[in-house]
Amino acid sequence: MHSDAGLIAPILTQMFEQAPTFMALLRGPEHRFDLANPSYLRLIGDREVVGRTVAEALPDAVAQGVVGILDDVYRTGVPYAANGARFVIQAEPGGPTQERFLDFVYQPLRDSDGKVNAIFIEGADVTERTLAERARRESEALYRGLFDAIDEGFCIIEFFDGPHGPDSDYVHIQANAAYERHAGIPNVVGQKLREMVPDEADAWVARYGAVLRTGEPIRFQQELVATGRYLDLAAVRIDPPSRRQVAVIFQDITARRKAEIALAELNATLEQEVEKRSAELMKAEEALRQSQKMEAVGQLTGGIAHDFNNILAGIGGSLEMAQARIAQGRIADVERFLTGAKSAVRRAASLTERLLAFSRRQTLDPRPVNVNTLVNGMLDLIARSVGPTIAIEAVGAAGLWTVFADAGQLENALLNLCINSRDAMPDGGRLTIETSNRWMDERAAKARDLKPGQYVSLCVSDTGTGMAAEVVERAFDPFFTTKPIGQGTGLGLSMVYGFAGQSGGAARIYSEPGKGTMICIYLPRHMGEVVEAGEAATDSVVPAPAAGGETILVVDDEPLVRMLVVEQLEELGYAVIEADDGPSAMRIIDSKQPIDLLVTDVGLPRGMNGRQLADAARQRRPGLEVLFVTGYAENAVLNHGHLEPGMHIMTKPFEMEIFAQRVRDLIDRRREAKR
Repeated sequence: MHSDAGLIAPILTQMFEQAPTFMALLRGPEHRFDLANPSYLRLIGDREVVGRTVAEALPDAVAQGVVGILDDVYRTGVPYAANGARFVIQAEPGGPTQERFLDFVYQPLRDSDGKVNAIFIEGADVTERTLAERARRESEALYRGLFDAIDEGFCIIEFFDGPHGPDSDYVHIQANAAYERHAGIPNVVGQKLREMVPDEADAWVARYGAVLRTGEPIRFQQELVATGRYLDLAAVRIDPPSRRQVAVIFQDITARRKAEIALAELNATLEQEVEKRSAELMKAEEALRQSQKMEAVGQLTGGIAHDFNNILAGIGGSLEMAQARIAQGRIADVERFLTGAKSAVRRAASLTERLLAFSRRQTLDPRPVNVNTLVNGMLDLIARSVGPTIAIEAVGAAGLWTVFADAGQLENALLNLCINSRDAMPDGGRLTIETSNRWMDERAAKARDLKPGQYVSLCVSDTGTGMAAEVVERAFDPFFTTKPIGQGTGLGLSMVYGFAGQSGGAARIYSEPGKGTMICIYLPRHMGEVVEAGEAATDSVVPAPAAGGETILVVDDEPLVRMLVVEQLEELGYAVIEADDGPSAMRIIDSKQPIDLLVTDVGLPRGMNGRQLADAARQRRPGLEVLFVTGYAENAVLNHGHLEPGMHIMTKPFEMEIFAQRVRDLIDRRREAKR
């Protein structure tokens, strides 16, 4: 027995020393420290306590009632336990204090006669858990406040299997205060649909059940017959699908609906009452136009929100997983998640570019272009894109005029049109690409929303299914698509439309159901010379050669972007000077510091934008190359899309390899110009 005790004692000592919980042993009625493990000493600020009483070693604990509790445990022999008890610890008199929350027990120890002669202390520091729980409660309170403050009705419903089959009924698990005001039903939380409105249940289950099954959000209007309210509703599934929950936001549009019904009744008798009711008719038509405008805005914002939420989910999830793998020490897995996040960033940049194209605010790099040459250079790519079942014919007009356009964006527009034609011919057919010179007189130009003059047309026609008039009317709307879910974003034609308009032209659709479709892009004639193919810039990315000690001035008011650009340039071997606004950059330019390239954001604070900075810098330093980096290029800043020689532009976000190559090219261009 003594032998076993000799073996166990070192193990117990090791456990005591290495235990993650704090432990201490107090002897006698004065509670003198006999033992204290490292966890206990760290908790109290590594004070010297062994051999001292609690009152001597921890005066900050006496005022908090610790000694009184120890006296009770020693006197009664009854253990004392506490969970989440708050203590303020002050390691040194007059020093800083720390608020800690502890789970602990004071366990009395007895001698061979059964008398208490010591108290064993054991516990854990639960400060982080307690503060996290407090933050969670505060967050829930904030969420509840916001939840109840919004003006629209909002609820979360949860499906369950009822007598009518799987997911045939649902219960309201949350609802805000505005629910009753809009829907007219009080105390909805906990109510089941088929008990609330049994005669209408099938219609509502069908609507929301489709959202639950497919994950596709919906926006619709429907009457709640039980209360006589017309509601405008939007619903989205709450992931994961296993929760079987759908979130619904809605508002009462009864008054607007009645106005629309009144308008329909008014139109039925308009011929007899046109004189009497003309004023009311104009007012009702304005209300209808506003309704349609809001519907279009809703479609646009809903599409943007859907696509960007998917992209943000990919970025956020990838970064969280990368962070988790780093914490786990699984470094080999990190690159896969970072690659996923970069891919999502590129998708976001592409979506932004297409939206800017539709709004005519994308950054263009226009040059003289021969459209026939461009089309002929793309025929192989188009053939691979549309497949072998579709015959392609290119008809280029002889003596075709030159246009001034962004060749890359024109190629994208042509490829989009060809892919749309392909989708309209699932069983194969003929695709024709035709160019022509067009003289537009007043009448012809007005029909195409153009100014009278000379234009080049690029038309893509197919022998596909064609479009109904109502589809043609909406085909250029962003996020509008007739393709099945997952087979189209609804941004292709809107990008074509925006590009054509931003280039000074227009796009038009000519189509009939069953007779195919022709879509034409009209671009103004340009009198300048076409850049030969050998002189055109290439988009291929090659490793940027090492820097030769050149100096670059970087100006950006966004600290993170500026830091990344500076880091990249310094890593390549350039000397970099940085500034966060125009005035501070001008002070550097006015100094004798050599500068080989100016890299600047377009939108800068403090009264001087990037274009104004570039103009002033080039006045003081003629021949200075300028590279604008911007989220989008404002026309007023970039002279309606046309940059002066020596000025260049890149649109954020961009890959650092491409940026490095562009910088090298510009510095080499300046060096060649000096020779």
